[in-house]
Amino acid sequence: MNPYVQRLIELYSQHANHEKAKWAKDYMRNQFDFLGIPSPLRRTLNKQFMKEHGVPAGSFLKKVVVACWELPEREYQYAALDLLLKNKETVTPDDMRWLEGLLVKKSWWDTIDVLSPHVIGSMLVRFSELIPGYPEKWINNENIWMQRSAILYQLYYKEKTDEERLYRYILHRANSDEFFVQKAIGWALRQYARTAPVSVKSFVLAHELKPLSRREALKHIG
Repeated sequence: MNPYVQRLIELYSQHANHEKAKWAKDYMRNQFDFLGIPSPLRRTLNKQFMKEHGVPAGSFLKKVVVACWELPEREYQYAALDLLLKNKETVTPDDMRWLEGLLVKKSWWDTIDVLSPHVIGSMLVRFSELIPGYPEKWINNENIWMQRSAILYQLYYKEKTDEERLYRYILHRANSDEFFVQKAIGWALRQYARTAPVSVKSFVLAHELKPLSRREALKHIG
């Protein structure tokens, strides 16, 4: 076991709570096991842990993140995401392959919605040459989490949003019956409407979107 991860396991184990773990597992539809550490406490523990043991970088970051991803309790994936957020400005194209792997392993909205817009989205601003090899392929993948990732990676781009690409991806999956894809479409449009409300409203009115996507997209612009 990686010594860094082993120390994290020892710390988290001290704060496990069976009742909270059961509640969290039920809330997440029994997708994952939990230790039962509430998010505010986990963030406090992580902050202190990183202060004492440092923040992994480079190849060591990959080893720690992958090791945390292998552990059964969901809090360890959250810890990995915290480390990635600390490193989001330093990851490079060499990291893209293994980061992509995280999208399709133990996938659910809670990990995708950090990885795609915050970690990978940040990288693709700096290395846009990666887009054809990743999001452009994800939107055509039958894995719904890849589709969601393709739709959401520009979530916080504001005026840097590639509007043509965003709308094209949305139209490609507009007929999806998957809740998490419909929700991603609505969320992406609602967020972009903060920057380009006229464009978003025109797009929504001109195309057939699922009711959930449409409702979410127009939530703040009528």
